[in-house]
Amino acid sequence: MYLLGYDLGSSSIKAALIDSTTGETVQVIQYPETEMDIISVQNGWAEQEPETWWENLCIATKELLQKSGVNPQEIKSIGIAYQMHGLVLVDKDENVLRPSIIWCDSRAVDIGNEAFESLGKEKCLSHLLNSPGNFTASKLKWVKDNEPEIFDEIDKIMLPGDYIAMKLSGKINTTISGLSEGMFWDFKNNKIADFLIDHYGISNTLIPNVVDTFEVQGYVSEQAAIETGLSDGTAVAYRAGDQPNNALSLGVFKPNEVAATGGTSGVVYGIVDQLIYDNESRINGFAHVNHSIQNPRLGLLLCINGAGIQHSWLKKQMANSETSYVEMERMASNIPIGADGLRILPFGNGSERMLKNSNPGAQINNLQFNKHTRAHFYRAGLEGIAFAFVHGFQVLKDLGMNPKVIKVGNDNLFQSQVFSNTIANLLGCNIEVIKTTGAAGAAKASGIGVGIYSSLEDASKTNEIEKVYKPRSSNESYFIAYRAWESDLIKLVSK
Repeated sequence: MYLLGYDLGSSSIKAALIDSTTGETVQVIQYPETEMDIISVQNGWAEQEPETWWENLCIATKELLQKSGVNPQEIKSIGIAYQMHGLVLVDKDENVLRPSIIWCDSRAVDIGNEAFESLGKEKCLSHLLNSPGNFTASKLKWVKDNEPEIFDEIDKIMLPGDYIAMKLSGKINTTISGLSEGMFWDFKNNKIADFLIDHYGISNTLIPNVVDTFEVQGYVSEQAAIETGLSDGTAVAYRAGDQPNNALSLGVFKPNEVAATGGTSGVVYGIVDQLIYDNESRINGFAHVNHSIQNPRLGLLLCINGAGIQHSWLKKQMANSETSYVEMERMASNIPIGADGLRILPFGNGSERMLKNSNPGAQINNLQFNKHTRAHFYRAGLEGIAFAFVHGFQVLKDLGMNPKVIKVGNDNLFQSQVFSNTIANLLGCNIEVIKTTGAAGAAKASGIGVGIYSSLEDASKTNEIEKVYKPRSSNESYFIAYRAWESDLIKLVSK
């Protein structure tokens, strides 16, 4: 018996098949191998075509089935993880009305700031746990103001995972966790955040029905079975945003446990059991996958937009065509900590919430033509992203989080020793690399939804620690480099 999980990112679709008995990953497929296009018509905009997500998911699924040799009828459930904060709009015939405005799009910052001021800081933070900011609700308001002819055609709004679930099952629904990430959920009253959508002039009839995170949310339709190669009637039994799902995949669901990931963006995600918030909304609180009214479980999320995308940019723009990420890591590891004074600020991928929604752009500092090589850039790039993680983590500590361990996956920037050792030494905690992926975690989570596993603990019991990064006793060189980088950051954001 098998479980299928998808992880819809902005770079690619990952699909994983899990043996439900052993918990072992049978097959993983990533498609496309090159990153999916992001449409940027104007500076600060970022869009993708939802239909492209679906087409790539169908290709990935067929390849997964072909390579694994698994009979589709042996797949008992499907779980979906997806890029958070995206906005998908469909009409009454389930046709997509415009490209999805995705997570790193910053066009709605001013809209969210206006709502924050008009509705009041205390009101928004105590009910939403955040400023309305640049989240999905504010993006929908942008469509209403700037594309009224499209807005008038909307039947339902969806997050990216809701769209994939609709394509698989023909059912349009969402979750509390999903609504919370879009600023559509009122934690204080445990209902749709009517006060915000009323302020935006948006009807709550546009919001889909709410289903539980772990339950049968629909079944693969005949049409979807034809397009994907799956068996019709297979249960769709779980969905969550990529960061809550990443935490679940790593076994992070109890208070003071922390997960992190370094994909296109970088994220630290810590669990608390109280409705708390950052007064400056630099850290965002969302309903975790196991949140309930009786037992609150929130994920406090620190996001750095410019993470893996910066590392990818360096590879594309500075590396030779034959230079791999492995070779970049080898070259970077031969450069001393601090990259001989070369410093890179990685904030070149839209507005940064941890910098109060400013969009300062990336910056290269202290470049010396007679000293610095490509290898220095590779090291300074990795260190700059790591320093951004550490800078943001101070806010989490101010909110009461002080973990001894950070859990990470084995398929992102944490594969880099340069990157991981920098964070471990500056935060003084171990980093455990868990042998899993978001797609595998989504697959296992779907097993909870159909009753194969009895609990989150049961689903994650087969997780294997692959590697541990530990802080070393002498780490002053890391702090010297970090303080110089932080000084650059203060100058940049104060301009």
